[in-house]
Amino acid sequence: MARILITGAGGGIGTLMRPRLRHPDRVLRLLDLTELPAPTTDERVEIVTGSLTDADTMVAACRDVDAIIHLGGISREDSWERVLAVNVDGTHTVLEAARQAGVSRIVLASSNHAVGYRAVETDPNLIAGEAPPRPDTYYGFSKAAIEALGSLYHSRFGMDVICVRIGSCFERPNDVRGLSMWLSPDDCARLFEACVSAESPGFRVIWGVSKNTRAVVSLREAEALGYRSLDDAEKFATELPDGTAPTFIGGAFLDTPLGTPNPL
Repeated sequence: MARILITGAGGGIGTLMRPRLRHPDRVLRLLDLTELPAPTTDERVEIVTGSLTDADTMVAACRDVDAIIHLGGISREDSWERVLAVNVDGTHTVLEAARQAGVSRIVLASSNHAVGYRAVETDPNLIAGEAPPRPDTYYGFSKAAIEALGSLYHSRFGMDVICVRIGSCFERPNDVRGLSMWLSPDDCARLFEACVSAESPGFRVIWGVSKNTRAVVSLREAEALGYRSLDDAEKFATELPDGTAPTFIGGAFLDTPLGTPNPL
């Protein structure tokens, strides 16, 4: 029976994925700093309470694991020290524990903010999944850094590492920007399923968005792994407040003072 470790399982995306990644032949090992809801009678779930920045916790959490979906970390702008300690050093702790445990498949949650200063194109040339980083915040920098760490662990140790530049994963888009960058929870689960099951992907950087009518980023790289989106943010277009689509991928993050925690 396959076992998948999900870090940050109590966060926004982790909570959405818990019911969607259930499978009769799979155990989900859920790690979070805070206590998670106990398994229901129809779940094959193992709960681990602890910090991904703690090496001993991660070594134990990676034992007998077939794949890791690393969602844990700070998900907004924060101080340089905290972003380094949790997102960068924490991801290194996860990768090193995975290496020691012989886990060969790692999915890293990167972010659109790793390329937040890339201009949104008005022509048909969608922004590629492997577009070079142009972070918009310390948070965005940390996501670019973990992509580089993933590349290192693939090249040095042969681990399969897929970095997913997640757009905006909520039940529904919140604004006009979301009409381009939305990743539905169901599509997110489909994407993660493709990432953990693709045969010998090596190192990849892909976009994590739905097949939106107003797409500005490419799904070519994700589809090459077997991802097929079934959702489109456009169905929510008439329900959203009027607004102007941002000029840059990072949207409002470009206006966030560096190192200042924000509620976006």
